[in-house]
Amino acid sequence: MSDVYAGLFYFAAFVLVAGLTNKVIQYARTPAPLKIPTTPAPTTKTGVALRLTREVVFFESLFRGSKWTWIFGWMFHFGLFLVTLRHLRYFLEPVPMPIQLIQPFGIYGGIAMVIGLAGLWGRRFLVDRVRYITALSDHLILALLITIGLSGLMMRFVVHTDIMRVKQFFQGLYVGQVYTLPADPLLLLHLLLVAVLMIIFPYSKLLHAPGLFFSPSRNQVDNPREQRHLAPWARRLEQD
Repeated sequence: MSDVYAGLFYFAAFVLVAGLTNKVIQYARTPAPLKIPTTPAPTTKTGVALRLTREVVFFESLFRGSKWTWIFGWMFHFGLFLVTLRHLRYFLEPVPMPIQLIQPFGIYGGIAMVIGLAGLWGRRFLVDRVRYITALSDHLILALLITIGLSGLMMRFVVHTDIMRVKQFFQGLYVGQVYTLPADPLLLLHLLLVAVLMIIFPYSKLLHAPGLFFSPSRNQVDNPREQRHLAPWARRLEQD
C-alpha cells in the first residue's frame, strides 16, 4: 500500500507542477489588446500592486459584491492558508520556529475552512441565480474539499494516527525511499483525496488563484489618455 501511495504522490506532484506551469505560460501569452481595468482603477503601477494585494488578502471585489459570500470565502481561504502552514511540519526537518508557533492556529484554521466551505456549498442550493449556474463539477469539488477537511479534523480529534511515520513517509519521497505508512483507513482516505485534489487542481475552477495576477481588469493601469495601450502583436504589425 505504501508503494502505491508513493507512486500516486509522485504522479500527483508532477501533474500539479506541470499543469500549473503550463497554465501560467498560457495566461502570460494570452494577448490583452484593450485597456479594460475595472473602474475605479489605479493610475500607477504601485496602485495596481496595492489593488492586487487587497484582492489576494482581503477579497475586496467580493466584499463589494456579496457580504455573505465574502465571509464564507474568506473563512475558507484563510483557514486553508493556516492549514497549509501547519502541514509544512511534515515536509521540513528541522521545523522552523514560525511553523511550530502556528500549529495550534492551524487547528482553528481547519475548522474555519470546513465552515466556510459549508457556507459556500449551501449558497449553491439556497440562492436561485447561483443554483441555476451550478454544475455537477462544482458540487463534486466542494464535496472533495469538505471531505478532506473533515477527515483531517477527525484525525485530530477522534481517530489519531502516527504522525511521525507520516512525516517519515513524505520525507523519504525526497530521496526516492518508501517508508511504511500507517494503515489507518481515515489517513489513507485523507491522503487519497489530497492526491486527487493535486491532480485536478490545474484543470479545474480552483485555478483562479494564479489567474488573478494575469487578469487585465485587475493588473492594468488606468492611463489610456496618458499612454497609448499597444499589444505586442499589434506593435509588430505597425512595424511591418
